[in-house]
Amino acid sequence: MLVGMQAKDKRSRKKRAEKWFLYILRCNDLSLYTGIAKNVGRRFKMHLEGKGARYTRIKRPLELVYQESCKTRTEALIRECAVKALPKRKKLALIEGCHHKKSK
Repeated sequence: MLVGMQAKDKRSRKKRAEKWFLYILRCNDLSLYTGIAKNVGRRFKMHLEGKGARYTRIKRPLELVYQESCKTRTEALIRECAVKALPKRKKLALIEGCHHKKSK
């Protein structure tokens, strides 16, 4: 699946200038939700209002804990698949690493 997406990304020339973002939310039950969006702030607001993904309508997001920039939607989708495949401890390490970079 990822190989096909990467090949499609190479063929696609439209909307190259649009940035996409991968983001991780911490939910009420301390679970982590991973998604992608062009505008993370607007998407987070949608999740808070119960208009986002089914998962966040049930689990209710508490905070945005991580985000990273991707060049294209395809790149963001590929990264999302990779992050979703990580065990929770590695996602937490990714989040923690991000916070350490900001504080230094």
